[in-house]
Amino acid sequence: MRELKNYIGGSFLPASSGALLENRAPATGEVIATIPASGASEIDAAVAAGRAALAGPWGRSTVAERADLLDAIADGIARRADELAALESLDTGKPVALARNMDIARAVANFRFFAGAVRHDETGCHEMADAINYTQRRPLGVVGLITPWNLPLYLLSWKAAPALACGNAVVAKPSELTPLTASALAEVIHGVDLPAGTFNLVHGLGAEAGAALVSHPGVAGISFTGGTSTGAQVGAAASAGFKKLSLELGGKNATVVFADADPAITLPGVLRASFTNQGQVCLCGSRILVERRYLESFLSRFRTAVEALTLGDPSDPGTELGSLISAAHREKVEHYVALARAEGGTIVTGGSRPAMQGSLAGGAFYRPTVITGLPIDSRVAQEEIFGPVVTVHPFDTEEEAVALANGVPYGLAASVWTRDLTRAHRVAGALDVGMVWVNTWLKRDLRVPFGGVKASGVGREGGAHSLAFYTHDKNVCIAL
Repeated sequence: MRELKNYIGGSFLPASSGALLENRAPATGEVIATIPASGASEIDAAVAAGRAALAGPWGRSTVAERADLLDAIADGIARRADELAALESLDTGKPVALARNMDIARAVANFRFFAGAVRHDETGCHEMADAINYTQRRPLGVVGLITPWNLPLYLLSWKAAPALACGNAVVAKPSELTPLTASALAEVIHGVDLPAGTFNLVHGLGAEAGAALVSHPGVAGISFTGGTSTGAQVGAAASAGFKKLSLELGGKNATVVFADADPAITLPGVLRASFTNQGQVCLCGSRILVERRYLESFLSRFRTAVEALTLGDPSDPGTELGSLISAAHREKVEHYVALARAEGGTIVTGGSRPAMQGSLAGGAFYRPTVITGLPIDSRVAQEEIFGPVVTVHPFDTEEEAVALANGVPYGLAASVWTRDLTRAHRVAGALDVGMVWVNTWLKRDLRVPFGGVKASGVGREGGAHSLAFYTHDKNVCIAL
């Protein structure tokens, strides 16, 4: 049993009330840690610590010094990679191999990338006949980072690295469901001599600690990743205080498969896009649109591949699918599968809980599920489920495929599978989303903009976009 603490002003502290929340391992249902049930008083303390850091040495730090500290944090994560992968797997229920190869590797890459990005950043210079203008980047101040449970360290590092690189002070509020690697990151940062108050971590519920952070008058910016309904609340509260805001929200992403797609790359690619992290990735392709003349062949092969996935103990290196994040979330997924049956869908495979043995019997496991026969405007085909459930729909023409892909409230990402390069460009351009992959999925260059349109979010992060978000530009005009 771990007893986690907040990290405020360079010290590990309990909640002032002494109240605790239980943290359960989703694969077993067992309590593995307690976290402070923090609220407004802890957020106040963390913001005050951040402001003090900005008034002290951190506020006078150079780009080179900050970049070196980010590299030191990356080194600290890399040294603890196996431990952190085990913690992430324990906390989320995802396979340990996925945690090691994706989550922890990406956390190291995030800190290294933004160390390099800030070192090589350039700003504008504009000459006039009698003056010269130059642009300076200045940190926002204290920024709030609110991260979800599906990719805990991955997404916290994605926000913390550029925020720190740009000279801000950070107050992070991780999901109360997955606090372990956020606390481990605080330990890593504590060991690299970052000035006290530069990075602060406050555990607690979203309605208490999270709401206090979003509405705090001393916070200059909020970066939030999570559900669309919660994002709307965050946006309303943050905009009332004129905070800079980045919202990365939900998705109902289309996987568009044309009949000329190469099966050798399409089948494993679509499988990965459907069920990585048990489908609990905002970028997963939960609507598979298949050209009708290829549908029967695709479904037969896809079903075989889905049923061959190894579902089991997340700590086993051979496991491909672990548990969902909680029993409550599994019930949500089950509700949608029941709704699919009521809406006339056919369960091709899955649609039930697996029989798990021993300590895993209490885990939140669910079989990967493929559903056909649903109307494209049905709730199951329109609403984000965020689990191991995909629906498959036929189309006859390219125009119909684009219309189906765009016919949802969301606009985060899509993937297109075809050998026809001209068609790939044409369809990618017509899709109303923030990101399109062609003949691949989740191939990420950290320089490119990340974000969505419609109900999938506001703003972009990644590369220069992150540096722009975590700073404000100041123009200096010098008369000659």
